[in-house]
Amino acid sequence: MTERVVLAYSGGLDTSVAIGWIAEETGAEVIAVAVDVGQGGEDLDVIRKRALACGAVEAEVADAKDEFAAEYCLPAIKANALYMDRYPLVSALSRPAIVKHLVAAAEKHGASTVAHGCTGKGNDQVRFEAGIVALAPDLKCIAPVRDYAMTRDKAIAFCEEKNLPIATTKKSPYSIDQNAFGRAIETGFLEDIWNAPIEDIYEYTKDPSVPREPDEVVISFEAGVPVAVDGTPVTPLQAVQQLNERAGAQGIGRIDMVEDRLVGIKSREVYEAPGAIALITAHQELENVTVERELARYKRQVEQRWGELVYDGLWFSPLKHALEGFINEANQHVTGDIRMTLHGGRAVVTGRRSGTSLYDFNLATYDSGDTFDQSKAQGFIEIFGLSQKIAARRDLA
Repeated sequence: MTERVVLAYSGGLDTSVAIGWIAEETGAEVIAVAVDVGQGGEDLDVIRKRALACGAVEAEVADAKDEFAAEYCLPAIKANALYMDRYPLVSALSRPAIVKHLVAAAEKHGASTVAHGCTGKGNDQVRFEAGIVALAPDLKCIAPVRDYAMTRDKAIAFCEEKNLPIATTKKSPYSIDQNAFGRAIETGFLEDIWNAPIEDIYEYTKDPSVPREPDEVVISFEAGVPVAVDGTPVTPLQAVQQLNERAGAQGIGRIDMVEDRLVGIKSREVYEAPGAIALITAHQELENVTVERELARYKRQVEQRWGELVYDGLWFSPLKHALEGFINEANQHVTGDIRMTLHGGRAVVTGRRSGTSLYDFNLATYDSGDTFDQSKAQGFIEIFGLSQKIAARRDLA
């Protein structure tokens, strides 16, 4: 029986060329799998037909937008996941969603190997391969660009030699990855970290410096899940899409950072994630109202570790799974409404209300009706600071 390789297929030049390239290098038949995680672009059926025209023996396409939002973006919102306190894991979240479909296709078609189009210096090679072996330990992984030196020039030459039905126009100066949760832009002139981003690189967000009217929005949550926007029920995907549009129109969610890649290098990345930033901002504030102090303090540590695991490609790891159980438990009372003003590149919370709120007006107020017994504060402080006082006496002696 002829060996089969499942290829993560985007429909672009590199993965289209990879179909024939893999066949020549390995002698295997190639099954192309394209997964729609909200990246936009061409119709899935057009992509499927192109894969077949480029030599794939089978081509599958999956509309995974709702799955991506509900099973991958939603846990990130509940975790307030921001790698290095800034990046909402746009690309990192999509990789395990794609991996799941690649592994399912490999099992369905009896493939022994899964291929992807990543280079040898990025994070995504790890995310794909660590995810694949976590779900199917016996599958092998190959990367034509990394393993078989399939450079861009060679890919264009191969495409022209085989007369493949794919354009070979000049490559964009940027490397771009996008999905429903956001968009990542790198390389080109951005590799000089002194160069400022130019307006032309953005698609999901408008220039925040342009004067425009503010947009007020109310986001409703149940147990940490966004369930309505301005009182109208939404699915997780609809919540992300609607906030992408509204927050993006106000220039919210632009991020320009030098981040620590898993492979050990620092890389300049520009992101735009308007819906992600707006939803995480709202969710964080509702947690401030509904989550008990010690639980909230500890959750912040868990959030950071969860985000690092996801960034590092360990979505299916035991630790990430266990931390997610904690995060879901911590979100049990995160129910209520957050009002925000979207304007000038910022999502600013202006109102909070919740039936599970821990905010007690009568304890917090300094006006009449105050129920906080201030007479107990002095004794509390004496005991709270006692160990420090004893240490100070020793150290100052």
